[in-house]
Amino acid sequence: MGKKNKDMMGTILFYGGNTLTALIFVSPLLWMIASSLKPEAQIFAEMNTIKTFWPSSASLANYVEVFTRVNMLKFILNSLFYVFLIVVLDLGFNSLCGYALAKFHFKGRETLLTLIISLMVLPMEAIMLPLYKEVAGFGWVNTWAGLIVPFVGKCFSVYMFRQFFLDIPDDLLEAAAIDGCGPIKTFFSIVMPISGTVYATIFILDFVSHWNDFMWPMLVVTGEDMRTIQLAIQTFFGSKPIHYGAIMASLTISAIPMLLMFVFLQKYYVEGIASTGIKG
Repeated sequence: MGKKNKDMMGTILFYGGNTLTALIFVSPLLWMIASSLKPEAQIFAEMNTIKTFWPSSASLANYVEVFTRVNMLKFILNSLFYVFLIVVLDLGFNSLCGYALAKFHFKGRETLLTLIISLMVLPMEAIMLPLYKEVAGFGWVNTWAGLIVPFVGKCFSVYMFRQFFLDIPDDLLEAAAIDGCGPIKTFFSIVMPISGTVYATIFILDFVSHWNDFMWPMLVVTGEDMRTIQLAIQTFFGSKPIHYGAIMASLTISAIPMLLMFVFLQKYYVEGIASTGIKG
């Protein structure tokens, strides 16, 4: 076999393997979307056939049921509102913290950085109870403050911003200082415009994390008006009749914002991950 044939075979195996892996990972999503368009009786009847990934008689009846049984539009807007505020505050506050740790020399900087890295290993489950007690002590149960404020400061975001800002040349910042720019003006007029990749990365990670969050809203939200989309989906499991078609439709609705975000921001996400976590 010649070198050309070997290269062609290697290419076929490479792309064939990647395609097969992608299909395996995306198959649950395809099944969910297909099931959301099927009548209830067909979802499990066609489970062991190729039709499980393709609705033979597509219908929007399950989506109509979702919006009829619960006020889904309001719950979607609730989730968008609180996730948007968390993301904006995270990007603003933690980018400033990361910039200070990367470019300013002050007493205790290394100790603070060590503490931030150490706190990154704590899972949410380990601090959820004391965090809830603090929120309840402030009287923030069933308030937007209770949903948002505990997640404004994030150690991981500070670390990601700090790692990215380390790569910005000090000469660029010194030139801005010579031109009369103070630290704040330098940050907003020079640093932020050239840091789109890390901002996009944090945006995606934050959005996915809080859009899918169920446990914390379940603890804090006690009223109907502030219910998020994940709490709304839970009502389809806990109230009769349980229709799996409606459950799949609600899950598909919940997945749409994340799918759109990855489609349009995946380039910046990959660049951001590649340019942050490996530098000291």
